[in-house]
Amino acid sequence: MCGIVGIVGRDAVAGQLVEALRRLEYRGYDSAGIATLTEGRLERRRAEGKLSNLEMRLRDAPLGGSIGIGHTRWATHGRPNEANAHPHATARLAVVHNGIIENFRALKAELQAQGVHFESETDTEVVAQLVSHAMDQGLGPVEAVAACLPRLHGAFALGFVFAGHDDLLIGARHGAPLAIGFGEGETYLGSDALALAPFTDAITYLDEGDWAILTRAGAEIRDGAGQPVTRERQRIVAQAYRVEKGNHRHFMAKEIHEQPEVVGRTLAHYVDLAQGRVALPETLPFDFATLSRISITACGTAYYAGLVAKYWFESLARLPVEIDVASEARYREPPLDRDGLTLVISQSGETADTLASLRYAKAQGQHTLAVVNVPTSTIAREASAVVPTLAGPEIGVASTKAFSCQLTVLLCLAIHAGRARGTLSAEEERRLVDALITVPGLMADATKLEGEIEGLAREVSKARDVLYLGRGTSYPMA
Repeated sequence: MCGIVGIVGRDAVAGQLVEALRRLEYRGYDSAGIATLTEGRLERRRAEGKLSNLEMRLRDAPLGGSIGIGHTRWATHGRPNEANAHPHATARLAVVHNGIIENFRALKAELQAQGVHFESETDTEVVAQLVSHAMDQGLGPVEAVAACLPRLHGAFALGFVFAGHDDLLIGARHGAPLAIGFGEGETYLGSDALALAPFTDAITYLDEGDWAILTRAGAEIRDGAGQPVTRERQRIVAQAYRVEKGNHRHFMAKEIHEQPEVVGRTLAHYVDLAQGRVALPETLPFDFATLSRISITACGTAYYAGLVAKYWFESLARLPVEIDVASEARYREPPLDRDGLTLVISQSGETADTLASLRYAKAQGQHTLAVVNVPTSTIAREASAVVPTLAGPEIGVASTKAFSCQLTVLLCLAIHAGRARGTLSAEEERRLVDALITVPGLMADATKLEGEIEGLAREVSKARDVLYLGRGTSYPMA
């Protein structure tokens, strides 16, 4: 859920890029940056923290140029500092990126063996260096991107600008949303339509696997096979920009398709991708090695996530788990050991029964840990520690992306607990983390089966009875 914006304009674009990024602040971010071309020369400004820090940099060292890209980054690969902030650049190009490149380690090793030097901890720089290396071999920008996109595995959205090409911006989508906006002699790229609202109401959403070549004259869209395609251009009224469905029929469909992006974002917050290990961003105020038991309490969909987590904590960390629907736990008043942990799960962080269970556990002297999607919520404020899910706003009533992110966080916690308790070796942890990194890409592949799944669902809807079977973690799902 990082933010991407790009502009091929007629006048200086630095101010417009910052304005567009400001509209994406609701997604959350830890750093921001922009890159523009001035007389064909790439220049960029980046800053850790708030957009105001970037604006100060731009006041001290303004950027010219009528073409550029910008990015707000949150919880992605590498520590939140200026070196890891986007855009990432080489002498030939600058790139912004949402998502995870799951095979970045192999690509990085390949490039390093050919003498390429890396300056950041990010997977994004691999994209910049890979395309730049292809250009060093004689390919033009469009041909280089076309050659490199099939080599990238995972879920991602990308935006490129190229030194010496002041009328060319390339965007690509695989598992993370991307939209094109059209103006008078200007063309725009954005990770959602909200970023483009100040500039245009004419929007085209890229389909899965699409990539696009933007110039001031318009945009040429190609599919995953590189063939030119036509995508619908839509007009969006001003009110719709605030909460919009994109090219989906309803919010639940939109949020299903957002899962690769938000799960990748959540993973990057809890996993050191380079080392292949779980690395919690904050030190917990308790030690999993000394816990006697975990009590999980939640309601609705969050309760189902807890049921799955019970299997993980018991099998990976050998830690006993009991789980209650929060509405029962608060009235059952179970005895709780002081060396135990109460883990509460809530999408909103305001679920009344879950909050009451949290307060009961605290009164019993237990450690408490909250898995929530809203880090400013009451549950987040009252728990001893918080591990956020980073799913972003969920409008659909039936939970999709919030549930997937809850599972992602809970599995990371179970792996961390297993290492702390000595029940998982470093090799086993790396195997699990390497498998986790592939999940956003697999989710993106699964969304391509939407038509087949809908056909099957229509057949199932005609049945008089439906029997769901499951074992292990599939049992709670069923």
